[in-house]
Amino acid sequence: MKYKSYSLNNYSTIPQINKLSNESKNVIEIVGSVLPFKVNNYVLDELIDWDNYENDPIFHLTFPQKEMLLPHHFDEMASALKQLPDKKSRMEISNKIRLQLNPYPAGQKKYNIPTIDGLKIYGVQHKYRETVLFFPPAGQTCHSYCTYCFRWAQFIGIEKLKFAMRETELLVKYLERHQEVTDLLFTGGDPMTMSYNVFKKCIDPFLSDKNKTNIQTIRIGTKALSYWPYKFITDDDAHDFLRLFEMVTSKGINLAIMAHFSHPRELDTEAAKHSIQKLRNTGAQIRTQSPIVKYINDKPEIWSEMWRKQLNLNCIPYYMFIPRNSGAQNYFAIPLVKAWEIFRKAYQNVSGICRTVRGPSMSCTPGKVQILGVSEMNHEKVFVLRFIQGRNPDWVSRPFFAKYDKDAIWMNTLKPAFGEKFFFEEEEFKFFKEKYYDSEKYSYE
Repeated sequence: MKYKSYSLNNYSTIPQINKLSNESKNVIEIVGSVLPFKVNNYVLDELIDWDNYENDPIFHLTFPQKEMLLPHHFDEMASALKQLPDKKSRMEISNKIRLQLNPYPAGQKKYNIPTIDGLKIYGVQHKYRETVLFFPPAGQTCHSYCTYCFRWAQFIGIEKLKFAMRETELLVKYLERHQEVTDLLFTGGDPMTMSYNVFKKCIDPFLSDKNKTNIQTIRIGTKALSYWPYKFITDDDAHDFLRLFEMVTSKGINLAIMAHFSHPRELDTEAAKHSIQKLRNTGAQIRTQSPIVKYINDKPEIWSEMWRKQLNLNCIPYYMFIPRNSGAQNYFAIPLVKAWEIFRKAYQNVSGICRTVRGPSMSCTPGKVQILGVSEMNHEKVFVLRFIQGRNPDWVSRPFFAKYDKDAIWMNTLKPAFGEKFFFEEEEFKFFKEKYYDSEKYSYE
């Protein structure tokens, strides 16, 4: 299969477009003018049930829905498209709305960007001691865009909102100085949209005999197995990628494909199964993760089925995330207590070997906060929480408590229990701020 993609510029040529109502087509134009829209022929032909597209989870996963924008934002953009004659004026309205959607949640630009020799490295994030994220510029797109994506700001063409790094040399220099970093995550966008020749240049320094970093694990965050499994089967450079991955693992470096699967259907095609096997044959491991999102996977049966299918394909269930407070969170988010109940029921319905998965987890400013459950202490109903990962490593696995709130959907809507403060607030944050960052104010959104 040859890759073909569709965006706002050519969505009217989608072969199945006539199945959509006029209202749905109008929504694509309005919402797609604010939040990014892109879908490809594999998703269209093999994953979406067009006879029931309005209720189809993959359709919701890839096609804009009206409620993804708040009503006043939707009306404002619709009015701009009707009344403003020039593209520049429409773009001004679009960008004004975008900046109100928290384009970089969890302090990514404020707290995560490290420095070297007084220079901020904007294509790198260093939030946790052992792990650095790298944003190669050629990987700042995806084969298709997820409607819930918290990295949507990477794809809308506003340069000041992008993370991207042109020179791998600066990354290597930073890692040589920070020997505490053992894990390097290639992210985006999707690094597996890159060509082999470009991607290999990013990997080569860590395969060289001159490598002085302490990188022991290379992770690749990708949804290629869901959206374009032909990347590793029939693409022109598929064989080259597989041989490169073999080189990585033969060097004794752990190669982890961080695969995003949002629904069991993404695992059902022969192309997906074949692609997974090809990757496993290189010695790479595949870990799977996804947010829990309304309209797509907000039932325990979906998750237990997905975890079992992943395990049967030799993938490791890894994370269930809460959707971040960015973009279309208002449409996709479910209450934290419901997310925990779904996780718990799904977890109960799989065997112990599936229970490598962790969640539900919020990747918020101080770290990855897991909801362990709901309990009652001192006659007060509370959420029991803990850090899976934290800016300060001492926070990891320390339980803490928040007041029970049946409507809470994110960390910044939770209040500390028992009239206390969360232990990781201002004073303890100073430790990590002074070590890596120069920001003056901390929030735990």
